[in-house]
Amino acid sequence: MEHTKKIWFNGEFHEDIKIEILTHALHYGSGVFEGIRAYETKYGPAVFRLHDHIKRFFYSASCLEMKIPFSKEEIENAIPNLIKMNNLKECYIRPIAFYGYGEMGLNPNNCPVNVGIIAWPWGAYLSGKEVVDVKISKYMRLHPKSIISDAKICGYYINSILASLDAKSSGFDEAVLLDFEGNIAEGPGENIFIVKNGKLFTPKKGSILCGITRDTVIKIAKEFNIQTEEKTITVEELKSAEEVFFTGTAVEIQGIGKIDEKIINNHKIGKITKKIKDKYYKIVRGGEEKYLEYLSFV
Repeated sequence: MEHTKKIWFNGEFHEDIKIEILTHALHYGSGVFEGIRAYETKYGPAVFRLHDHIKRFFYSASCLEMKIPFSKEEIENAIPNLIKMNNLKECYIRPIAFYGYGEMGLNPNNCPVNVGIIAWPWGAYLSGKEVVDVKISKYMRLHPKSIISDAKICGYYINSILASLDAKSSGFDEAVLLDFEGNIAEGPGENIFIVKNGKLFTPKKGSILCGITRDTVIKIAKEFNIQTEEKTITVEELKSAEEVFFTGTAVEIQGIGKIDEKIINNHKIGKITKKIKDKYYKIVRGGEEKYLEYLSFV
């Protein structure tokens, strides 16, 4: 991981900070975060769908009854300033808000809320392969009656860590988690799509985090007149699909070539997947006039 000079923490820019060992979030996962990317464009660096990410950031905080001591506008303004200070052309951006040092125990209300933003260069999330091999995880996605599924809360991600560790120790690149009914949910940090008879299908809301990249893909598909349906997807449907791909800010658009022992599309990226991927990369780099509103230029 490449070190950058400046971070933003509680309203100020620092070269480094210290976190108390009794920080509440360190013990209980009581934080929220976002993953955002900035891309190099012909107009300079641009943050993709910044407003949507920060809107979700504040929503996730509200789910923990966390009052972020800064406005959405202050956070949105801090991010391009941080990119400029670190002289970054492309980067991954991590805003995080968490209950800090003040009191132990499961009720965090007497703990202060700390907010940080970090930005650093980060390339391909899954090693830059054209397609990846995935395993149906032995771990179930968290039950929607146990958590708030559409919030991006730090503590949830132990579920993803367990699934990722198991997949990699089994010789796979990534995992696919099932929901509590045994149907397809999502990857540890990705949404998933399948292609069948020229149509796109993706798991419906309920047990998944409906990603911002997922939403972008649905809009791209509509522009290409590719029908998209959000539905229950069984393991059998996943493995019999013509194409399968992940979406997410970190992973972007990632083809899947193998699920357990089942080869998908001859272990090559599918035509529809590639068409959507190429369009996505053009959009995030400012090559589509129609989508420039998604870009916040630095």
